[in-house]
Formats: sequence, C-alpha cells, structure tokens
Amino acid sequence: MTQPTPSAQLRAALDLAERGIPVLPLREGKGPMGNCRACRKNVCGGRPNMKTPGPCACAAPCHAWAAATTDPAVVTSTAWASAWRQAAAVAYYPGGTGLTVVDLDNADAIVWARQNLPTTRTVPSTRGEHWIYLGTMPSRNAVRPGVDVKSLMSYARWLGPGTGTMTPLPDAVRALAVKEPPTARPATSTPTVSAPAGGGQCPHRSPAYLERGIAMAEQRIEEAPDGIHRTVFRMFLAVLSAHGRCGCLTETHIGRLFTAAQTRGESLRHCEDAWTNARTQLGM
Repeated sequence: MTQPTPSAQLRAALDLAERGIPVLPLREGKGPMGNCRACRKNVCGGRPNMKTPGPCACAAPCHAWAAATTDPAVVTSTAWASAWRQAAAVAYYPGGTGLTVVDLDNADAIVWARQNLPTTRTVPSTRGEHWIYLGTMPSRNAVRPGVDVKSLMSYARWLGPGTGTMTPLPDAVRALAVKEPPTARPATSTPTVSAPAGGGQCPHRSPAYLERGIAMAEQRIEEAPDGIHRTVFRMFLAVLSAHGRCGCLTETHIGRLFTAAQTRGESLRHCEDAWTNARTQLGM
C-alpha cells in the first residue's frame, strides 16, 4: 500500500525536530491546535510543570507551546496526524531551544528596533520581521506598539533560518518584559468583595489545578492587547465558573486577579463591579 506523502508542514517540522528545535502545528490564523477532548478546557489539569515543554498524559498536541517536541516519533505519531492534516504552518518553542524572538509586526516597529536594539539574526514575516537573540527571558505581548517578545512559555511561527549573526540577548530586550507601574490606581488597592462561601462538590484533583486556573487568568489579563474591561470580566467569570462554588477560592486568589487587572489600568471600582456582575450572571 502506498504511504501518503507528508505535508510540507510535517516535513518542515521533522527537519526542525531532528535539529533539536521543539515544534508544534499551527492551525489557520496562526493559533495552536485546540486541546483534545480529554484535555478540553484544561479538565486534565494540564502538566505538572508549565515551565518546560512536554505534553500532559495524552499524546495529542495539546496545551499550545507546552506540546512542542523534538521527538520525530511524536511528530509523526497517529495522535498528531489529524493536526498536521489541518495545519497551516509550523511553530517552534524559542525558550526550549535557548532563544528569544522579538516579533516586529510593522514597518514602524522595525524602525524602532533598528534605532534601539543591537543587530542580530532577522527573519522576514508577513508584515514585519523576527529578530532572534541567543538567550531566554519571560515572554510578553504588546511591550510597545507592534512589538511582542516570545521566549519562555510562548511559541513563534517558523519562517525560516533567517540571515545575519545571532547575538546574545541584550538588556534592552530584557527590559521590554518588565511591567510598568499602573497609571490609574495602585495595584495594591484592597478589594472589598468576598470569596464565595462554597459548599459545592470540589472538582479539583490537587491544589495545583486551582493555582493554574488563577495563573492563566492573570496571564490573559496581563497580555490582553485591548478591550481590557471585557477581558477582566471574562476572566473573572471563568474563574468563578470553575472554582467559585466549592469554597476553594480565597481572598488571596481574588487579590491576585484584582492586582493583574489594576496593573493594566483598571480601577478598583471597575474590578469590584466586574466581580459582582460575574457572580450575578452565574447565580452566586
């Protein structure tokens, strides 16, 4: 029986994996594949250590950047076959191979980089360029207009090897990930809302499950490019929906969510209103 010819994406992924670069498939729109049925909405609890790549207990390309692998057997496995049939591109995990990508999304961002960052290896992208440095750092989107930093716990689209000599990650790039102090209200304003009383059945298999839920909500709020009011409400709603009825949600958890929102410029009043509205919508 004739074997099907591997797609261009699969061939590229295998080549990268064999060179020690962790890869994963991207769907149309440059997003990662959705979690498999067993991992949908992270009901599997994710992986025990979200700082390094590697799947959870399932074999599918779940959990975005965390699924990135250098194992050709995994890349060509049956569990990944459906993803490659849908794939529109290949991504890689920069932090997993010791790199940082400064994603410059337009001409203005490129001009800024040429004036403020040391030259390094560059790769043309659809609308701009990727500047690749040797070294890792925390990832952060929208560090300035048209500029994202992708390294640890993030993925970047593979666009080719690029040109130029790769230089060590400079302090000027590291400084981009440092969060600026809030401009509206102090992030330390104390919320006056209270945690739900609970009393329902606890679905958490471990304290780490709740911790991951809070951390993911914080990250979504911190990385929201716009529509911060809507994002804050959605994250409050998601946390309350998953963790608000069993009594595990504490004042400390609520404080962390409020701090993330206030760091993005939300006022304490807006945070309290969003929390109250989320509880009302859920009938709490």
